Amino acid sequence: MDNLSQKMSGQPQVERTSSYMALVNWVIQKRWWLLVSVITLSVFMPVAVIGLSWLSPQTEDWQHLMDTVLNELMVNTLVLAVGVALGVFVLGVSLAWLTAMCQFPGRNLFDWALMLPFSVPAYVMAFCFLGLLDYSGPIQTWIRSHLSADFDLPVRNAAGVICVFVLAFYPYVYMLARTAFTNQGRGQMDAARGLGCNSWQAFWRVMLPMARPAIAAGMALALMETLADFGAVSVFNFDTFTTAIYKSWYGLFNIYAAAQLASLLLVFVIFCLWLEQTARGRARYDQSERQQKQNLYRLTGWQASAASLYCLLILLLAFILPVSQLVWWVVETQFEDFNARFVQLMVNTLGLGSTAAVMTVIIALVMAFAQRVEKNPVLDRMARFSTLGYALPGTVLAVGLMVWFSWLDNSLIEIVRNIFGINVGQLFLGSVFALLVSYSVRFLAVAYGPVQSRLQAIRPSLHEAAQSLGASQRQILWRVYLPMLRPGILVAGLLVLVDVMKEMPATLLMRPFGWDTLAVRIYEMTSEGEWERAALPALTLVIVGLAPIIVLMSKSRKDH
Repeated sequence: MDNLSQKMSGQPQVERTSSYMALVNWVIQKRWWLLVSVITLSVFMPVAVIGLSWLSPQTEDWQHLMDTVLNELMVNTLVLAVGVALGVFVLGVSLAWLTAMCQFPGRNLFDWALMLPFSVPAYVMAFCFLGLLDYSGPIQTWIRSHLSADFDLPVRNAAGVICVFVLAFYPYVYMLARTAFTNQGRGQMDAARGLGCNSWQAFWRVMLPMARPAIAAGMALALMETLADFGAVSVFNFDTFTTAIYKSWYGLFNIYAAAQLASLLLVFVIFCLWLEQTARGRARYDQSERQQKQNLYRLTGWQASAASLYCLLILLLAFILPVSQLVWWVVETQFEDFNARFVQLMVNTLGLGSTAAVMTVIIALVMAFAQRVEKNPVLDRMARFSTLGYALPGTVLAVGLMVWFSWLDNSLIEIVRNIFGINVGQLFLGSVFALLVSYSVRFLAVAYGPVQSRLQAIRPSLHEAAQSLGASQRQILWRVYLPMLRPGILVAGLLVLVDVMKEMPATLLMRPFGWDTLAVRIYEMTSEGEWERAALPALTLVIVGLAPIIVLMSKSRKDH
């Protein structure tokens, strides 16, 4: 009887243990799905929260916005998007054509040097632009002193902002279009001319349409960066949705109004992505190896001089002048801001950037390896959706995460109070963890690209061979994939590190108290008009930003 009672009393314990083991086994079997689902949810929740913010109408604040600045915000944002799209198209395509297809004096130098503006953040170029060309700047002052006492060229307007963005973002189009033109070679051009087309007709009817997918992708990236920018438009006092979101949060102290403004900006972003997909359509063009090795068009006389001067002018405006202005300001101030405060800013910036880079690369590895192991189309679509965070402006992502983390904090505070009877503070909102999450979501695509491309170069037969030798998935990852993925991991980490160091909107909105960075310092100094004191952190970011340029140039030379 005692034995029977012991068996009956132990039976529920056995059943519970069996259920736990079944749950553990299920989690192990579905671990890749669970990990990718968590990553996808991290991207989906900020977007969903922004959309759901309309369930709490902010009538008074919206009435104030409509009566004052809403129309101006929409017009300014639209004008900016159209102007930048046209500018980067003209500049990027023309420079790509010259360096990819033509031979002229200095071509080998300009081929890589025209990518250097990648290292100059748009907000840095903005205050350098004003420092040189504003009414009190050296250029207009010299003109008034020597040529015309009444000379006054206004630059704090839409045209000035567009010029800054075009100079800062044309490398996106230049880099991709140059690769497309290089792959085409001059064979298609010569064939079109042999059929009766002149040079211009051959370019517009043959070469440009074939490069359209690459050009559209570059223009989309430039537009994403334009819509996401906060620092450059703030320097120009040019109100767009990004500045309105920031002012709604810190001026009106209304996070829901900020989220609703962010949703309108998100509509702009989605529309740009749709335009890019429509422009590319189903176009795919394959080029033969023979076409890649065709000779360049040799320019002579005034054409060669014009090509060299044109490339030199763009390089001068987009890189040499801004960097020279920064160096001049740093020397002029005699490094007075190079102190303990600056060292702390460097530590914060490098610490956040390094931690975010490690987190983001690990997440990218998980996604890429899950796709390799599972080979499921649903998982592939989830992974592609997870990389859309790069298309989200930093302000949109920050506001969405703040609303989401605020809800989580309030829910946890209420649960702890009801269960334990104690009051706890916020856990997520205003924490370093929340800031790191925003970085990882924002720049996951930057890390995923190099990791995924490197993973695709690894033959599946290596995985199968390791499995046949009895290696587990973990052993295959650590002993086979990671050593071979090391170059892609290093590139991905470097790109994320530099992007995080330059990120301004998300850092401004989500940083914890005392966690200022170099980008925040630049914003503080430029908002007070102290451009000379913003020069040292700006020059530091430019120098750091040269690292991925060197990597891209090295990769480009290996590929060609």
